[in-house]
Amino acid sequence: MISTIFFSPIKNFNQQLLHGFRQLLLLFVLISTSIFLSGCQGITHKDDGIIHLSLWQAINPPANRDVFEKLVNKFNQTHTDIQVDSIFIGQPQLPKILTAVVGNIPPDILSYDPQTTGQFAELGAIRSLEDWLDKSPLKSEIIPSLFDELRLDGHIWSIPLYTANLGVFYRPKLFQAAGITDTPKTWEELRQVAKKLTIDRNGDKRPEQYGMLLPLGKGEWTVFSWFPFLLSAGGEIITDNKPNLTNAGAISALQFWQDLIKDGSATFSPPERGYEEDAFITGRVAMQITGPWTYIMKSDVDYQVFPIPANVGRATVTATGVLYVMKTTPAREQAALKFLEYVLSAEFQKEWSMGTGFLPVNLQAAQSEDYQQFMSKTPVLKVFMEQMSVARARPIIAGASRLSDSLGRAIEATLLGEPTEKALKTAQERLELIWENK
Repeated sequence: MISTIFFSPIKNFNQQLLHGFRQLLLLFVLISTSIFLSGCQGITHKDDGIIHLSLWQAINPPANRDVFEKLVNKFNQTHTDIQVDSIFIGQPQLPKILTAVVGNIPPDILSYDPQTTGQFAELGAIRSLEDWLDKSPLKSEIIPSLFDELRLDGHIWSIPLYTANLGVFYRPKLFQAAGITDTPKTWEELRQVAKKLTIDRNGDKRPEQYGMLLPLGKGEWTVFSWFPFLLSAGGEIITDNKPNLTNAGAISALQFWQDLIKDGSATFSPPERGYEEDAFITGRVAMQITGPWTYIMKSDVDYQVFPIPANVGRATVTATGVLYVMKTTPAREQAALKFLEYVLSAEFQKEWSMGTGFLPVNLQAAQSEDYQQFMSKTPVLKVFMEQMSVARARPIIAGASRLSDSLGRAIEATLLGEPTEKALKTAQERLELIWENK
């Protein structure tokens, strides 16, 4: 009782202090975001008889952003009545976007991830596009499988800016040194190859070279990198629009990752930095899961790519970026649709893809002589093009962020040693509580 009485005022004071700090932090974020938004709005509204559209994007690396800006300038030069102002928004992006939506000062066009479609649609922030797209000849030129990432609840909410998928980059010289002549086609072959590529030169049980890098963390990159294995195992995470993390395929895919760690043939990335490639480039790891946007392709190291090895079947996951038309006014929305037509065109897609390494979303661009010649000079792109036939999207649902967060926690816990089924069950139970209270 004495200790309770003694610590109670201190506890209450600390709680008040923490509450006050959080309020100040929230106020700071809102003020900072408002200043950013005010600056953006000042750019987009000009009384010159031209419709000035604001396009928010977070395209990286800067070299890819330069390609995009060049293409936006081409649009502006050929449209006297519409001008698109491309505005780079840094991290954190989503709070800025949501603040703009709630404050009724959204951009006209937003470049973002399709997994946020459900959240934007629930807020009534984005315009559905099926009426416009159904009338456009460009619809038949879009890679058909990409529509899975554009649709939700019977509506098309976005158009693809780019696409790609995940494969396994590897160092041919390290394969040759280990006596490996064939790339792995199955999970078991991948496991055995990873063991052969793991080398402890001085016998201290701390290998100088690992077979594979796995992304440590609970963020989106970890979930994204694991998804091809889930799909290859015939797993799923959504059934009848509800979470389903404890199915046999999900357990099998996560157990495989844990087995690689238990074998000692895979190492972790730094936390939440599974996309970094330093370990691959320096030769500390021989294999890494990533896509054709990677810096590896611009480096001087030897590299090749093989498709994601199969379990029940061949599979990979798409990496697609989309453009949304935000709800503003009819005139501004119609002007935004003109820009979207340009983005979907073979001309745009060909130049964008050849400049960035992403795959064209337009079939004519992919089949064009220019792109075929470009691909012949960068043969690893053929692996990703061929994988598009077995590439599938992550779920597009209203609760995508909550689903991904819980799944990421389960993956991280498993990689750090927690039993696979226990980690997935904990995540499933957490999600069921969220879904019940929706």
